[in-house]
Amino acid sequence: MRNRQAEAVKQLTDRELLLNVYLTQGILLLLATFIGFFLFGDIVFFLGLIEFSWIEIIILGGGTAFLVIGIDLFLMHILSEEMLDDGGINERIFSRLSISHIFILSAIISFSEELLFRGVIQTSFGLILSSLLFALIHVRYLSKPVLFISVVGISFLIGILFEVTGNLLSTITAHFLIDFIMGCFIKKKARM
Repeated sequence: MRNRQAEAVKQLTDRELLLNVYLTQGILLLLATFIGFFLFGDIVFFLGLIEFSWIEIIILGGGTAFLVIGIDLFLMHILSEEMLDDGGINERIFSRLSISHIFILSAIISFSEELLFRGVIQTSFGLILSSLLFALIHVRYLSKPVLFISVVGISFLIGILFEVTGNLLSTITAHFLIDFIMGCFIKKKARM
């Protein structure tokens, strides 16, 4: 399965790959809206999961992000590139984008994924299911043990952050900072 996926991805142009990322995020956002409406009766429910608590957003969300980024950079330092290779997908996506485009893409990804996985799935079905489903949508990591364990760990950590705060803005912030900073790091590394 991984080989078929890798071959399919190689056939895509960079533009098509990026469009697939946007399409996937649109689908996740639609799923969050539809399932949220079905489970909660309306989408106003999500407003109760958003609180402008700067301590939760900056200290807890930002702190979680920097912990994850620190661990990622440490793993990149001690492990081989082969162990951390996702098939070059992240490099293809982020290396050619401007910083402002990485910012926008990271914002869209963090919002749509956190709305679905924390706001809908974790709220309704719990931390374990939401974290495992989050890891499973990152299908390209399934055959890479280090990457899969890493994404499962990140998912549980962000899920715990949501359990502690009950605030989607803290998890969106953590997810955004991880994606944005690591996306910028990938872009910088590709230039070297």
